[in-house]
Amino acid sequence: MSLSTTVKSIQDIMRKDVGVDGDAQRISQLGWMLFLKIFDDHESELEVLRDNYKSPLPSRLRWRNWAADAEGITGDELTDFVNNDLFRNLKNLTATTGRAAVLRAAFEDAYNYMKSGTLLRQVINKINEVNFNSASDRHLFGDIYEQLLRDLQGAGNAGEYYTPRAVTQFMVDMVNPQLGERILDPACGTGGFLTCAIEHVRKQGVKTPADEEILQASIHGVEKKPLPHLLCTTNMLLHGIEVPSQIRHDNTLARPLRDYGPKDRVDVIITNPPFGGMEEDGIEQNFPATIRTKETADLFLVLIMHLMKDGGRGAIVLPDGTLFGEGVKTRIKEELLTQCNLHTIVRLPNGVFAPYTGIKTNLLFFTKGEPTREIWYYEHPYPPGVKSYNKTKPIHIDEFKAEKAWWKKRKESELAWRVPIEQIKASGYNLDIKNPNVVDPGHADPDKLLLEYQQLVKAVNDTREKLKRELQSALER
Repeated sequence: MSLSTTVKSIQDIMRKDVGVDGDAQRISQLGWMLFLKIFDDHESELEVLRDNYKSPLPSRLRWRNWAADAEGITGDELTDFVNNDLFRNLKNLTATTGRAAVLRAAFEDAYNYMKSGTLLRQVINKINEVNFNSASDRHLFGDIYEQLLRDLQGAGNAGEYYTPRAVTQFMVDMVNPQLGERILDPACGTGGFLTCAIEHVRKQGVKTPADEEILQASIHGVEKKPLPHLLCTTNMLLHGIEVPSQIRHDNTLARPLRDYGPKDRVDVIITNPPFGGMEEDGIEQNFPATIRTKETADLFLVLIMHLMKDGGRGAIVLPDGTLFGEGVKTRIKEELLTQCNLHTIVRLPNGVFAPYTGIKTNLLFFTKGEPTREIWYYEHPYPPGVKSYNKTKPIHIDEFKAEKAWWKKRKESELAWRVPIEQIKASGYNLDIKNPNVVDPGHADPDKLLLEYQQLVKAVNDTREKLKRELQSALER
């Protein structure tokens, strides 16, 4: 049986269980189970590689000792063990560092939604068909896991945690993180940007075990919500991060800005912070009085500027509202253009984040340490024949080939234009600059527009008359 079939059968089994309600709960349920299976497979590998490896788990809680046997405990005995022994003890692990701390953080707010121990056993047996120590199985499952995370886009508010793979890969490719640079996503969701960065750095320059150690220590992420944090931690294990303790379950905005010092500075930040939402009361007090707001995306933009080293590179997804917004947004944008060289804004069309949101979004690329002198804009078009993106027709990485070819040899075109900083300042730091190289249809030839309108009205009338005739004919039979 193929891995994709295995995962589909797992989801089908879960749908039979009365305790699991909807995609978000199914993914959460599968998340903690996959985490423990992957964790156990990693331990098997470490036991071979290290003479003195000792598991942080009591023997009875290790996956191999309660889940691996297809004929093992099931029914009420299994649900009682999971709810009253496994979860209780994982949540109460006392270690503050290492693999035990990773386990505790992953299970801090995790739940077993399944009520039937028999169905739970069936799911466990299916998961045991995957060998995460097999390179081919692990690679293929990484693709399947990506599909599971993509399913979050349609799972209510959970969609905010997933950024389309094509967008994450393009942003990482353009920022181009290098081995030895500290990489951070301060709102990491399920870990899409971080996994892309791991793959990118490995391809660029990881050649020795020492290089791999450097990479492992350079990946940092913070996620506020428990479900995406668990999924991100699992994603890190899938991508070879041995002890993903640097994926913290926390809110980066909850710490006063002044408390972030030089040791917190990083070389690269790539992120898609939640937008359109408001932070809880009091969070804005962590920021200077002149730029206080409850708008999450704006606060993250301020935080990112603060956390980047001089010479550091950043990329962020922001909605149109930030580009044209006034008041506090204006002051934040002025600070961005003063502290950083905002060299590129890629304007994405509608539907990239559908069905979670239809808000138009932009990709901002900047370098800290020098002011902006001009901003290049690139308008990302739909591919031929596509009028909007959706869940079944998502954006693909191949569509960014034109931007990548243009990136180093920039020229103005019908899709690309540049705006000097003087124009930005004169407009009150409005970054919502429309493409000047596209003819506004509102300024087209009025005689031509009138003719097109008349032809459209005639076509509508002809269709109406045809339908009336067909309906009358049907009634007379």
